[in-house]
Order: sequence, then structure tokens, then C-alpha cells
Amino acid sequence: MINVLLVEDTKMGRDCIAGYLRDSDRYVLSAAITNAAMAETVCLHTPIDLILMDYCTENDEDGIAAAAVIKRRMPHIKIIIITGMASTDLIDRARAAGADSFWYKETGDQELLAVMDRTMEGRSVYPDTTPVIRIGTARSTDLTPMQLSVLRLMVQGCSNPAIAKELHISVDDVKWHIKGLYDKTGYNSRVTLVGAVIKKDFIVPGL
Repeated sequence: MINVLLVEDTKMGRDCIAGYLRDSDRYVLSAAITNAAMAETVCLHTPIDLILMDYCTENDEDGIAAAAVIKRRMPHIKIIIITGMASTDLIDRARAAGADSFWYKETGDQELLAVMDRTMEGRSVYPDTTPVIRIGTARSTDLTPMQLSVLRLMVQGCSNPAIAKELHISVDDVKWHIKGLYDKTGYNSRVTLVGAVIKKDFIVPGL
């Protein structure tokens, strides 16, 4: 049997995935925790073959950051990042952290088990694209890479000068990109745009 560590901060999510594992004939749930920061300690004291690591866990602990630490110290442990968020940079961050695979929660139990099987066979399973999210009158795919970068920093609470410094562009360029965001989404203020983005889990503040 393959020993699984589940890192998931919601009871519904834990119960659902635990049910998938119980119904399988090849995986056993060795431990379930709510905080990604504790995952390394569990792996040091419990035989773990595979981690199902939620991205955003208890106390806003970042599952991708925790995965990077574990892969550096215990590269033999397979890690699948799981999330229900459509944040645009998660797939790239997960790859950079060394996570073996990536799964969106909404796709269903059989697909999760298939991703787990392929991961344990040594394959890396990543979606080709993120889910398309509607933000006001725009789809997430309508936004340019620079607009997404500006929007991400807006969500983090950065001022226009701070955004300009971070992205190495002028303040006037920042204002121009923000106007483009307003035009596409139909929102006319920073507060409403950022609030909508956060509500949709498209970009998560602080992570």
C-alpha cells in the first residue's frame, strides 16, 4: 500500500479525499493535517510516499512553499499540489517548487486517483491551463500578462509607485494598465476590482 499524507484545512475537503482513498485498493491515509508548515515534521516521523498538499492551508500557510522545503530534504516523496483556486501563477510556482503534479479539486475523485497513479509511476501531471474565471465583464483569459502582474500587486495592497518600482515601469504605465483593467472588467474603482478578484479566489492576498 502507498502511504499518503493529506494536508487540507477544511473538514469537508479532508473527509471527501479520505473517502476516495478508502475506496481505493492501493492507497492508505497515514496522516491528515491542516497546516502545511507541519508537513515536514510529519514526514520525518511517519513513512510517507505521497503528499496531497493543499495550496492555502490553516493560518494562511502556503502549501507550495512547504512542498519546496520537503522536496529539497526528501526528494523521494511525491507531492501533488491540490487547489480550488484559479490564481494564475500557481502552476508555475508548483513546478518551480519541485511538486510532481497539480490537481484542481473540482475535477472529481476518479481523476484524482488517476493523477496519483501516474505520479507514483514517476510521471508529472499538470493541467494545460488554469480554469477560466469571469471578473466583471471580462474573462481571466482576456487580461494581458502585464495587466495580471499589475492586478496581483494591487491585490497585495501596493500603491501605484510601489507597483511601478516592482515591475520596472513608470507610474504613468501603471495607471494605463489599471485603466485597461477597468475597461475590460467594467469596474471603476480599485476597491471593487480588487474585492471581486479576491472573492473569486483568482489572486490570493498575502500568498
